[in-house]
Amino acid sequence: MADTFNYRIDHLGSLVRPAGLDRTDPDSLTAALTAAVAHQRKLRSTVVTDGGYPYEDFRGAVLENVAGVRRTDRTGPDGLAVWAADTLPKAEGPLAVDHARHLADLTVIAPKVTLPAPSYLAATLESPLDVRELGEALAEIVRAEIARLVDAGVRLVQLDNPLLLAGTAPGAAAAAFVGPLPYADALAVDAAAMRLDTRPEGVRIGCFPGATAPETVDRAAAERLFAQIPADRWILPLRTASAAELDLVRALPEDRDVVFGVVDAAVADLEDIDTVLDRLDAAGELKDLEDAAISPTRGFADIASRPLLTEAQQHSKLVLVETLARYVWGNEF
Repeated sequence: MADTFNYRIDHLGSLVRPAGLDRTDPDSLTAALTAAVAHQRKLRSTVVTDGGYPYEDFRGAVLENVAGVRRTDRTGPDGLAVWAADTLPKAEGPLAVDHARHLADLTVIAPKVTLPAPSYLAATLESPLDVRELGEALAEIVRAEIARLVDAGVRLVQLDNPLLLAGTAPGAAAAAFVGPLPYADALAVDAAAMRLDTRPEGVRIGCFPGATAPETVDRAAAERLFAQIPADRWILPLRTASAAELDLVRALPEDRDVVFGVVDAAVADLEDIDTVLDRLDAAGELKDLEDAAISPTRGFADIASRPLLTEAQQHSKLVLVETLARYVWGNEF
């Protein structure tokens, strides 16, 4: 893709929340966002996000802003609050676009917005409803919000479904995805959310399918994933350049951008630069690095109250991503 360089130095979206942030207080939130934008620009990141600051966790842009779902007082095994859907969800207005406009007022570059994938939400909500129908309702909500974001000037939108890569394991694609939602239905639901009637030049819709590749990847299943979900940009793990990780790269169509997750957002120790460059060289044998970018492997705080690193450690990781990008692409951005 010709404009990949606009987003060479990426991060998935969520950042460690600063001490004292009250996300319900507009002044507190604006002060935190202003500092976050300045920090990201100082790091020379080519994306700017709101860090997930307005939300309790990465699902918040949808779950906190639609009718028909409610937060329970329980926590699931993944550490996320359990939400339930009693009726098909309905959007009562814009979800993230107002936050995106606020963010755009604080930076000279178009912000990146991250949303939860509808199939992930449908598969993990407690509900007596038909899960495919639930997913389709959520897909329409997300699709409409993506259209609003694009109209507002956002040029990079990312959908997060951290469970999709599990379906590329041998035999996994035919099994249930999560709970009652079959994998094929999950792909169809997420695909529907990304199909815009029009997509202006330069707009990218990305997909984060998970931070860890299966031990073994079924090439046909991976090709099916990339073919059925019309994402322009895929965030794929490159933690070790394992055979499975490289098989994911092999399966990626030539006309898709790739973001390699090369810096572990959950481990404080910094990666060795030469080791990471060797991994990128291995991936570069399969995918033109001119159509690539790099990022941490995942968000730094998908749950506001449970950051994976300290702010200082996060800073060091993001500096490392910027440094690696300079080694690979020089000063073209």
